[in-house]
Amino acid sequence: MSETVSIVLVGNPNSGKTSLFNALTGLNQKVGNFPGVTVDKKAGYTRLDHRLEAKVVDLPGTYSIYPRSADEWVTFDVLLNPRNPDRPDIVICLADASNIKRNLLFCSQIIDLNIPVVIALTMMDIAQQKGIRIDVPALELALGVPVVPVNPRKEKGITALKKALALTAAGQYKPPAGDFIPIRDLAPGLICKTRKYVEVRSDYAALLVAAHHEQLKFLNGGQRLALMNILAEEQFNRARVQGEEIMQRYQRIAQIMTQAVVMDDPRRKKLITEHIDQVLLHRFWGYVILLAVLFLLFQSIFWLAQYPMGLIEQAFTWVSTWLSDVLPSGWFSDLLINGLVAGLSGIAVFVPQIMILFGLITILEDTGYMARVSFLSDRLMRQVGLNGKSVMPLISGLACAVPAIMATRNIENQKERLITILVTPLMSCSARLPVYIVLISLVIPDRYLLGFLSLQGLVMMGLYLLGFFTALTVAWVMKHLIHLKEKSYFILELPVYRSPRWKNVFITMVQKARIFVTDAGKVIMVISLILWMLASYGPHRQMEQLKTHYTRLMEQQPQQRDALEIEYQGQRLEHSYAGMLGHIIEPVIRPLGFDWKIGIALITSFAAREVFVGTMATLYSVQGGKDADRDTLRQKLEQARRPDGTKVYTLPVGLSLMIFYVFAMQCMSTLAVVKRETKSWKFPLIQLAYMTSLAYVASFITYHIF
Repeated sequence: MSETVSIVLVGNPNSGKTSLFNALTGLNQKVGNFPGVTVDKKAGYTRLDHRLEAKVVDLPGTYSIYPRSADEWVTFDVLLNPRNPDRPDIVICLADASNIKRNLLFCSQIIDLNIPVVIALTMMDIAQQKGIRIDVPALELALGVPVVPVNPRKEKGITALKKALALTAAGQYKPPAGDFIPIRDLAPGLICKTRKYVEVRSDYAALLVAAHHEQLKFLNGGQRLALMNILAEEQFNRARVQGEEIMQRYQRIAQIMTQAVVMDDPRRKKLITEHIDQVLLHRFWGYVILLAVLFLLFQSIFWLAQYPMGLIEQAFTWVSTWLSDVLPSGWFSDLLINGLVAGLSGIAVFVPQIMILFGLITILEDTGYMARVSFLSDRLMRQVGLNGKSVMPLISGLACAVPAIMATRNIENQKERLITILVTPLMSCSARLPVYIVLISLVIPDRYLLGFLSLQGLVMMGLYLLGFFTALTVAWVMKHLIHLKEKSYFILELPVYRSPRWKNVFITMVQKARIFVTDAGKVIMVISLILWMLASYGPHRQMEQLKTHYTRLMEQQPQQRDALEIEYQGQRLEHSYAGMLGHIIEPVIRPLGFDWKIGIALITSFAAREVFVGTMATLYSVQGGKDADRDTLRQKLEQARRPDGTKVYTLPVGLSLMIFYVFAMQCMSTLAVVKRETKSWKFPLIQLAYMTSLAYVASFITYHIF
């Protein structure tokens, strides 16, 4: 019978943790949130041997066991809370061999928690380039725990790591008998008294729990009161004890390094990474290259996705036509074709763009360039009241504002964190991508400038840059409106440049497509079906009168039957419940160039931005009648006409609608997570008000200029 062991991955940022997690779990992983906090939780499963399976949880990267940000508090709670559901049987502590001294500091703290530890030594190739040679058996002997060199990018050492984990689970490797440093000597009275009140595994765990007792939710009121009294009795000075601990650890690490680590002359040749950084981080050329990278990113989305998109559109057109031909007319066939199939087409057709966008972003992260984007942006960020740590949430906002806002928890400065939360939704998320693609393909000519620059790709890039620079402008305004004085520091370790891990790129693309299809797809499908009902039915008396009127006209003018049928479907939609709702809001949105159908889409897309496409697909499928089943959504939108016969989707309307979606708060989930992060409805309401006003004014100006 198979057993399951619980393993957590810990380590410094950029130590190869994500690579090792992917190498161990592959596609057998899922992403959620840690219980009680909105911090991403990646968990997966791997088999260590024929009888032993392991649940692996990837904890957020941290430099020390002393927590400051929300990510670090998650790691602290998992390792020290006896009731945490992810409490590990074994800890894999990653150590970057090219920065071995600093990484061993964190590893030594983990070892002193008295949890079975296996150290995975990464970046050995980079260490060799730096002239660092590590005697692994000597290091293992000095630390008292298994040390396994691994290269997860190339899946080297994974078998040896699994074997070490299996032996540790079987009890053949045990935690060291003594502490890495004499912990009890740091605060003997405090540690002894704390262990009487709190269940901990080691003296070091007792010291940490006592030092952070005010923030620990797993302690009850009695324990907190007891610890508070103990701290007062012992006159405990946390900063002094922490400083003394770090000094002792580095002294012991220095001794270990003399035994197990050989370092060449420090006047070594520069690494290739440092030569590349002289160009990519240049004060002028660095920003030019950054813009060029973004330009290629958005050009590629159109260039690479047009063929799979066309095939998907043709497939759904064929399915709709086939169903229309074989099924008898009636409400069920109408629901199936104009509700279900139309809704599915609005989801599936954009999967290629989603996969390509995230694939390219993963390549930038894997190569190490994304960290350089943060570094380049820090100077610009500081001028508007943010710092380089705000860049990653903003970049994450290109995927989805919800996890991006959660990612602000690693920003210690409260003012900068609040401003980042309030401006992040201005970044064009992937949910806006389907809206942009449909509208750009409708109103922007498929033309190339200078023979290779796609005009559509340039417009797409312009929309994303507009959102970014608007976010910076709003941040600058909020910098002067929010009065909090707190110094902040931006420290970033730049990883070395590496070739992208194509397996990791593929895993990310599949995961993001799955999330889009399942999470966004469910919302789109539900709204599409509800919308089909609202668009297909209306007040009984009005619908009967309409049917009687057009039946009589068709009998009187049989030669005009097809034209009258199309006119009847249009009138039927207009008199439906959906049409009535659209006409109510039409006077408000008419100055922006929008008709009542677009108004319905604006309302439904408040559930999720991409619902706009599904809404339009359903509305025009219901209106178009049986022959429209042979047209793609873009063809239906191109043929859309106002009552006076003019086109609905002209250049001014298309641009106005795109600008509206750049600025508008179109997602209930984002407002909910802002409320959760700020613990107040005040800030999400401010966000909703300023973004809606900005969207309306900008859309109005755009429409009337063009």
